[in-house]
Amino acid sequence: MVLDTDCFLRALDLFAVNPQSNEPQSTALLTDMYELTMLQAALADGTADRPVVCEVFARRLSNERRYGVVAGIPRVLEAVKNFRFTEAQLETLTFLDDATLEYLRNYRFSGQIDGYREGELFFPNSPLLTVRGGFGECVLLETVILSIMNSDSAVASAASRMVASADGRPIIEMGSRRTHEQAAVTAARAAYLAGFQSTSNLEAAARYGMPASGTAAHSWTLAHVNDDGTPNEKAAFQSQVDAHGVGTTLLVDTFDITQGVNNAIEVAGVELGGVRIDSGNLGAITRRVRKQLDDLGAHNTKIVVSSDLDEFAIAGLRGDPVDVYGVGTSVVTGSGAPTASMVYKIVEVDGHPVAKRSEAKKSVGGAKRAIRSYRSSGVAVEEIIFPFADEEPDTGHLTSKMLTVPLIRDGEIVDGQPTLDESRAYLAESIKTLPWEGLALTRDEPAVHTRYLGFE
Repeated sequence: MVLDTDCFLRALDLFAVNPQSNEPQSTALLTDMYELTMLQAALADGTADRPVVCEVFARRLSNERRYGVVAGIPRVLEAVKNFRFTEAQLETLTFLDDATLEYLRNYRFSGQIDGYREGELFFPNSPLLTVRGGFGECVLLETVILSIMNSDSAVASAASRMVASADGRPIIEMGSRRTHEQAAVTAARAAYLAGFQSTSNLEAAARYGMPASGTAAHSWTLAHVNDDGTPNEKAAFQSQVDAHGVGTTLLVDTFDITQGVNNAIEVAGVELGGVRIDSGNLGAITRRVRKQLDDLGAHNTKIVVSSDLDEFAIAGLRGDPVDVYGVGTSVVTGSGAPTASMVYKIVEVDGHPVAKRSEAKKSVGGAKRAIRSYRSSGVAVEEIIFPFADEEPDTGHLTSKMLTVPLIRDGEIVDGQPTLDESRAYLAESIKTLPWEGLALTRDEPAVHTRYLGFE
């Protein structure tokens, strides 16, 4: 069965996102075709209303990392709320019969969703999201939920490792030009959640209330030339300082870095806010530039570095005089792991546990919740996964925290969901609970072990 190309293109046009609109945007076409063909078959054989439980989890951590970060939960909840088919959208679904189209016309998710809050750490098999309802209404949500959580969690997990590597020094997200225009916005949000200080993306700043930052690119310096066509770096610097004050950051590596620093201080004075370096051997260069600035009396001028940084490069610069990092490509692409490898599987039907048995893709049947246990020092010991309906397990002398919280009840988002800043602060505290080896950048076993309790 193939969807007519013209209909498909019209469907995409009908979905086109307009972030400036106050009207909720339908998320109903953010799905795979087979979700709808399964629905049609389910309506025909009577299984569409059969009670099921679906679960989002990751069988393993991407690139053998030590932990992952849950991100995108508020976006998931809004996507579920706005999963509504418009008449214009339904007209494009010519491969469906009338009964299925009528079902979609009236579709509203009416079930329950529980899961980990945004900013929580996760490990292999953590039951990140538990979706309960009829088969039809649950199966339709698979693609959009995974699209959001896999992307946002991949960025947040990578960004968290970068923040840990920076060891308290701020990082600016500047990756908009290296990804899809809408992915740039959500990636900036996920990076901020993980501890980045600000973003260069103005849509992200406006939409999510994040700090924005940015000064000038190499094009600004190159645009300033003398009458004979020779470069005039000082003129570029002077214009920038005149427009933005001496607290601005001047990009000094367009030509010769040493001369660039001299020009910057000559123009702005020793109170210049910062210089940015975007090329070369950053460790050696920053040491030389720091000495040069100090010799010129610009002791408080900060050094900002960029140029294809990732968590490994940031860690390598930890002993150098870097004050601020700028990260682009690596963070918006998950630093080598563009997906969090999450899946969405049915684990229970009519109260009966069901599980996939495929080799290397086995799952554990039954609805689940989870707790995490901690030593008195606050360090996490293990994550215990237990049947959803069971009482919370006893952890003896260890303290514990319930990880599974209500998110949607009877189709409505539960009140009191945390703000982005609250989730950001929550994650910052959660990172402190990792065993010391959990912050290592080398590939190895997850920092916290997950254990099933009460399952056959």
